[in-house]
Amino acid sequence: MLRRLGGIQLDTISVLARSHELVAYARLGAIGREKVERAYWHPRRPAAFEYWSHAACVLPLEEWPYYEFRRRAFRERGLRWHQSHPEVCAQVLGRIRAEGPLTATELGGAKNGGAWWDWSDTKIAVEWLLDTGEVICARRTGWRRVYDLPERVLPPELLRQSLTDSQCLIRLAAVAARALGVVTQADLADYQRLRYGGAGLRHDGRALTAAGVAQAAGLVPAEISAGRHGRAVRAWLDPQLPDEQARRGRPRTTLLSPFDSLVWDRKRTLRVFGFEHSLEAYVPRAKRVHGYYTMPLLARGRLAGRVDPARSGSTLIARKLTMDSPAAAEPMARALVEAASWVGCDNVKLERVEPAGLEKRLRAALARYGG
Repeated sequence: MLRRLGGIQLDTISVLARSHELVAYARLGAIGREKVERAYWHPRRPAAFEYWSHAACVLPLEEWPYYEFRRRAFRERGLRWHQSHPEVCAQVLGRIRAEGPLTATELGGAKNGGAWWDWSDTKIAVEWLLDTGEVICARRTGWRRVYDLPERVLPPELLRQSLTDSQCLIRLAAVAARALGVVTQADLADYQRLRYGGAGLRHDGRALTAAGVAQAAGLVPAEISAGRHGRAVRAWLDPQLPDEQARRGRPRTTLLSPFDSLVWDRKRTLRVFGFEHSLEAYVPRAKRVHGYYTMPLLARGRLAGRVDPARSGSTLIARKLTMDSPAAAEPMARALVEAASWVGCDNVKLERVEPAGLEKRLRAALARYGG
């Protein structure tokens, strides 16, 4: 699943579960949460690492060489959010080299005692070393990053690879197309937050534009209809898309994390699904429209509703729930009951349903599914 998507966003918010768990659940069903964690961060056989892609993401270990363009950009810029101190970086690197994998807490503490961004010099140093590739995070423990040396984690063949920025971007364009199936220029840029057309980006002696990246990645040119009037927009297809469609099984009915890559890009979500989606966790309560952690409902290949869930003991609470049609009641009930069971709840409580006229239908469906 991780290889198919290319990257899975991490976030500290945990409502039913953390986002990287919800992404696996949405695609694979109610597999054990410990199994999901072990797959991401296996203590002895690392298969993934954590780095900056669309945001902070879990990435397949074999993709390490293709993020050299970003590590190189950090080194050239000299800082990210905080100014690091070379002597502290050297001390931190020396301790990791001598003592083995360490968390920020084990290195001396992550914060100075203020707000979350009030990092200690040690935390600033180790995050800078992570940005520039001198350390790697291939495991978490108790939600804390574990920092190690790349040579102790990565196979030699990955360490030996030295790629240009152009080679990296071509590869990551293929990853985005594989994940999304059909991509526009905006999709190619947004999926891993890339920029095309820079002076240093060249392929076969030519300046590398988004179209050039797509061509070099072997993507198939296409046009899609977009916008209010269905105007033609240039796009590209994953060359394996027809085979993927032929193998496609029964579509999932499930709730999606608001950080799921299917709905990362709000404009694309509106264009593809006709569905307006936004995360309101950081919006003042009085200004929220749909709720704190609104999870879209995926049913029959459509986004058919949304719910703002919470948990109280063994009860999953739907604080606010919206459906776009009466036909969404049955899949919404099924998704709620399955999600409740997955996180150890045996009851579903409805607080507010819109449109209100669909509440009776939804309650009847919940009763059929045992919710």
